[in-house]
Amino acid sequence: MMTGQQPIIVLKEGTKREKGKGAQSNNIMAALAISDAVKSTLGPKGMDKMLVDSMGDVVVTNDGATILKEIDVEHPAAKMIVEVAKSQDEECGDGTTSAVVLTGELLKHAEDLLEQNIHPTVICGGYKLAADKAIEVLKNMAINVKEDDKKVLIDIAITSMASKGASGEKEKLAGVVVDAITNVKEKVGNKTYVDLDNIQIQKKQGGGIANTEIIEGIILDKERVHEGMPKVVKNAKIALVNSALEVRKTEVDARIQIQDPTQLQAFLDEEESMLKKMVEKIKKSGANVLICQKGIDDIAQHFLSKEGIFCVRRGKKSDLEKLSKATSGKIVANLDGLTSNDLGYAGSVEEKKIGDDKMTFVTKCKNPKAVSILIRGTTEHVVDELERALHDALSVVKVALEDGKMTAGGGAGATEVAMSLRDYAPTIGGREQMAIEAFANAMEIVPKTLSENAGLDPIDMMLEVRSQHKKGNKNAGINVLYGKVDDMLKNKVIEPLRVSLQEIEASSEAATMILRIDDVIASRGGGAPPGAEGGMPPGMGGMPPGMM
Repeated sequence: MMTGQQPIIVLKEGTKREKGKGAQSNNIMAALAISDAVKSTLGPKGMDKMLVDSMGDVVVTNDGATILKEIDVEHPAAKMIVEVAKSQDEECGDGTTSAVVLTGELLKHAEDLLEQNIHPTVICGGYKLAADKAIEVLKNMAINVKEDDKKVLIDIAITSMASKGASGEKEKLAGVVVDAITNVKEKVGNKTYVDLDNIQIQKKQGGGIANTEIIEGIILDKERVHEGMPKVVKNAKIALVNSALEVRKTEVDARIQIQDPTQLQAFLDEEESMLKKMVEKIKKSGANVLICQKGIDDIAQHFLSKEGIFCVRRGKKSDLEKLSKATSGKIVANLDGLTSNDLGYAGSVEEKKIGDDKMTFVTKCKNPKAVSILIRGTTEHVVDELERALHDALSVVKVALEDGKMTAGGGAGATEVAMSLRDYAPTIGGREQMAIEAFANAMEIVPKTLSENAGLDPIDMMLEVRSQHKKGNKNAGINVLYGKVDDMLKNKVIEPLRVSLQEIEASSEAATMILRIDDVIASRGGGAPPGAEGGMPPGMGGMPPGMM
């Protein structure tokens, strides 16, 4: 008995603790709330979300990863679901909504099993078996993608953009995306690699989405530094310099004392001749375009314009690196070392006015390994959402090229996995069988949500899709545009294999992680408020709940 004894206080005052079933159901509810938040954005008939932050900035999007990034999530389990979307976005660039919805559904079905007193570890074991089997089924379903098959790559890009705001111009945009990827892809051995950093995306408001174009070269969001310079340079020889064309300051603090006014003049003349020498070095190398990462002195600008050299200053480091890839030029740190071998080549360097801003277009590069996409749209929000749609489409085409595998979309893969898992579950037996069946039911959330968002009856649709799969039509999925079950390959609704694999891996891992938590101990930020102890020695006052 504890009569007269001092209770033992282990946790700091204000710490909240939840154990057992309460902790689990709370975490599952939080995860479901997140998955419900993005559910309505899934598929071509999905809706968009408008997110307004504390500053009043508005984002209109239907990209799962963006939605979850923009909303401030407080609950720790919900944050884990946001991580699922993040990892899906980094790995594949698309399928973020599906991954989050699937995680929520896996947890929802797990909760039913928990209520039947099935141990969380058993459920996790069953989910692991199911996920492995699902990956095997998808790999068997996959179809090869030929590297030079532009049509298929365009269809993959169109599928990715069908659910975005840019879907009206998806054919045109898909062409732009595939052109950009085919320009920058590189072969190492017999593997293809695509580095998306070599595709520069420039956004400019004005014009319509249809005005979006690919530039075989680089666009700099800069204008020439002096009006006297030529606006257009044909057969440009480009010097990429990352040092300043300015008189160097002394490294340490120094004062220069001048007794005589003529000395001042000599000092100024020397500064001018130093700048002139710099310009002469550029001229001597044969360059007629200079892209400088740092500043250019006014006097140097004057000399450069006299020599007829087109000049841009304060270019971004990333832009210089892309220019180096596009024009085969070398970035030079010291002008003394600049030779004609370091210069890059472009057919044309031109300053154009786009909207209100002047931009420099470096185009007609020989075999450019870096290209630009100039995005146009009527309003800022349209341009931003278009950029997100293009990011997804670029990532998906990249993944398809690198892996060379694709599967049918429209919920066909998910249905095939669910059917196979239902056949597979009895072979395992035991309580894990129930977890595998729960996983199979959860997989069907993708076609169900697609039909719901398209205003179709999910039950009728699911029955029809299942019966098609039973007949052996593995590529049957939901054609949301016509409200019927159809062969998705014939309808050109295809996605890379990696997107589906990553969805299953990310969602099953996140679900098992959340299921294994049976105790949540949350300390109150910053301890107890001042004066709450009422002047008692530490640990005496404010007994934790349940200790009285």
